[in-house]
Amino acid sequence: MSFRIGIGYDVHRLEEGREFILGGIKVPFEKGPVGHSDGDVLIHAICDALLGALALGDIGKQFPDTDEEFRDIDSKILLEKTINMIRFYGYEISNIDSTVCLQKPKISKYIPDMVKALSDVLKIDTHLVSVKATTTEKLGFVGEEQGVSAYAVALLVLS
Repeated sequence: MSFRIGIGYDVHRLEEGREFILGGIKVPFEKGPVGHSDGDVLIHAICDALLGALALGDIGKQFPDTDEEFRDIDSKILLEKTINMIRFYGYEISNIDSTVCLQKPKISKYIPDMVKALSDVLKIDTHLVSVKATTTEKLGFVGEEQGVSAYAVALLVLS
């Protein structure tokens, strides 16, 4: 097969006093994600999409939260390790499309920096990475500002 597609999803609870890392950058906010790593839901969803495209499991299989090596790790490192696996199997990214779901903070002004940070780690052009944001119209745990979630789709092409 010359094309492979994968979908990823991640969610983290938000807690006051934690740093909010999203798409590889720090976003000013009074809450941040709780997780074994830095809790970057966008990068985690992208990793899952990339891994899923090649049937390599998910981020929990490749970087388990039972392994102290990954405690508080910068998720950009996990993304770099993931893209190295993808390239080992002879694939390159055709494009990534992602959506972050959160009520607050509004992140539209940070999206260009996220795209740049992601494309830098992946070593691909910024026009191949799409990051969008939406609210849940105050519905559910995201709408109640208790958490943040992200979805990602990745299309891989045999290089």
